[in-house]
Amino acid sequence: MTDKPRRSDASRAKILAAARERFAADGYERATIRAIARDAEIDPSMVMRYYGSKEGLFAAASEFDLKLPDLAAAAPDTVGKTLVEHFLDRWEEDEVLIALLRAGMTNAAAAERMQEILRGQLAPIAGALCPDPAEGPKRAALAATQVLGMAMARYVLRFPAAVELTRQEVIQWLAPTLQRYLTAHDARS
Repeated sequence: MTDKPRRSDASRAKILAAARERFAADGYERATIRAIARDAEIDPSMVMRYYGSKEGLFAAASEFDLKLPDLAAAAPDTVGKTLVEHFLDRWEEDEVLIALLRAGMTNAAAAERMQEILRGQLAPIAGALCPDPAEGPKRAALAATQVLGMAMARYVLRFPAAVELTRQEVIQWLAPTLQRYLTAHDARS
């Protein structure tokens, strides 16, 4: 017996693709179920049937893998640089992450989703890198302040000075801070 994709799988995929584009273009608040359904060429009632609400659709559309690099194989003194380079790639390649950041500023569900992503994906790495694994969540939060702050300033608010920084300058400024947050033995290091 062959596993044939069901029609509902194709419909869900079209809805999610349309939702990601619409949330990225319009943000959470302005995106509507009707507009997403129109983009997916599907009846709005089907969107509601599959996802229940705009919040449910957003949660499904914002499933996001940061695709963090395996830092266990990296030289310990390159962790900060590797992460900054990685996050720059992610911010520049994926509008969904930018949409999630925008939405997180004004919507509690989106903010919670961003927290879940960072807590679930960055905290374990921080715990593995820092001298005291119990500090992993705290150190991940500190690292997040840097990468989220830069993303907000550079890609969302588009502060001229942040936008004008070259990629190399961003790396040079942020990498030492991330390195310290993730690997220093104490806060003064």
